[in-house]
Amino acid sequence: MTQANPWKAEWDVTQELAQALIYSQFPALSSMRVEWLGDGWDNTVYLVGAKYVFRFPRRKLAVELIGREGRLLPKLAPYVTLPYAKPLFYGEGTPEYPVPFLGYVYVQGKFPVGLTDEQRVSSGPLLARFLKRLHAFPVAIAKENGVLADHRALLDVAARKAKMVQLLADPVFPFEESDRSILVDYLQALIVERLQPKEVFMHGDLHFKNMLVTPNGQIAGIIDWGDMCIGHPGCDLNIAYSFLPPEARDDFFREYGEVDEETKLLARLMAVYIPMLIYRQAKDTGDTRVAQEARDIIKRALAESC
Repeated sequence: MTQANPWKAEWDVTQELAQALIYSQFPALSSMRVEWLGDGWDNTVYLVGAKYVFRFPRRKLAVELIGREGRLLPKLAPYVTLPYAKPLFYGEGTPEYPVPFLGYVYVQGKFPVGLTDEQRVSSGPLLARFLKRLHAFPVAIAKENGVLADHRALLDVAARKAKMVQLLADPVFPFEESDRSILVDYLQALIVERLQPKEVFMHGDLHFKNMLVTPNGQIAGIIDWGDMCIGHPGCDLNIAYSFLPPEARDDFFREYGEVDEETKLLARLMAVYIPMLIYRQAKDTGDTRVAQEARDIIKRALAESC
């Protein structure tokens, strides 16, 4: 039996509820318009006056994550080289909505959907420098603020491969036959079972729905830091495969710094695994544009590269 989809909300935050919570707790914002921006796996997001973004946990898991953001994101400023959403408003739970929520500076941009290879290449050095500095953030400070170590079991390649095989076999969200073929070939060739541990502080959930670009397609900011964690840098480095075309990867890794083959293996693995999940969610919600982008990412990640 297929399990319930993990993105189903435990709390539905309507526009009326979001507006009431924001206006009552932050009266200085009561003259600003509140507009729905979207639902992610963990949060419902509203734009306030085109200046701020408020994120409301829609699942219990997200409550702890958003609390961690509130504590740690302000400390990242000296290390983060791209715009990111800094928390300014710390909302409290109420009888109508029992959990805390956060309001951030609004980082303008759009999701990098349908970009050309040339547009992607232009962002390669910026993304490499961003991750190089982010991964230099002191692990000790991250741990002091409740950041978890390898909570997603990134080192267990065999277990993640098994999950991917299960995703491919799910008849409720079938993959296109051409996609299935390249995924099967990739997974059959993936024989590594476990990686050697590495510890850096990282974003933990870098993919196109947590990245913003300018109208001309250059990287403009990084959002949704709820999965910040300590672990193997290959998780974040997936963007070398998911976002960049093959010809840009050598330059990306030269800018970031030397990485070993195990790190590249994990980077590619996550570049395939994450869009598989996004594809399922997009198919379930009828978002054909995002589903197509997820398909394109899988093909890009598995294209010949360094």
